[in-house]
Amino acid sequence: MTGTSLLIGSVVVTLGVIMSPALTGVQQETKANLAKTDSTPYGPLTGADKDFVVKVRLAGLWEFPSGELALKKGTTSAVKTAGEHLIVGHAQLDAAVRNIAPKLSVQLPNKPTPQQQGFLDTLTAATGKDFDSRMAQILRITHGQIFSAIAKIRATSKNTLVRQLATQANTVVLDHITQMENTGMVDYASLPGQITATPTQGPDFTKPVMPRPGEPMVVLKAPPSLAGKGEAPTPSPPAPVVTPSASPASPAVP
Repeated sequence: MTGTSLLIGSVVVTLGVIMSPALTGVQQETKANLAKTDSTPYGPLTGADKDFVVKVRLAGLWEFPSGELALKKGTTSAVKTAGEHLIVGHAQLDAAVRNIAPKLSVQLPNKPTPQQQGFLDTLTAATGKDFDSRMAQILRITHGQIFSAIAKIRATSKNTLVRQLATQANTVVLDHITQMENTGMVDYASLPGQITATPTQGPDFTKPVMPRPGEPMVVLKAPPSLAGKGEAPTPSPPAPVVTPSASPASPAVP
């Protein structure tokens, strides 16, 4: 891997794009679709809210198996630890998504997008240190891309369930960014302008593949062997605010 490009299959793609929607794995929606708002018992649900719920599901559908590959093929303890966090974090997020989706009438995909499958194919084909470096860089780029999208949804959504999901996703994604960096294999110099892609791009490259009628829901579940491992750090509670009225009274002066 060079400092300016990332090999995906047999193609090197380096574009001067900082915030590419393709890396979230979802086809860009039209402004009209994103502007649509439905009424729910949990508050208004915009097209952007629905899009975000689907994105969280899609992220797990390729990052969870990426974590499994890391446990199987990683050559360092840091890479294997990163794999544990990918598995556990996305199992937790997937459970949350599968819980709220029917409440919001959001249909969830069962497969990653063609682009995301391309990421998985790249990692599946890699071995040794090459696998370690590819995993760290690809996952660090994709998590970095989705991080700002989560913050925007958390700041703007009026839907209680979507805000809760965004809060949870923010914690998990930040943890995964940290885990990738902890491998010591992230090329920071190339991050701002680097975007990964698979060789076969097309109109359905980043389109979610929805399940057929009657197709059972894919469930991402961490194995019992990872119990107590891979958990994102619990955010510290805010420090108590001491107001002048709550301050201890000064002793009286005789």
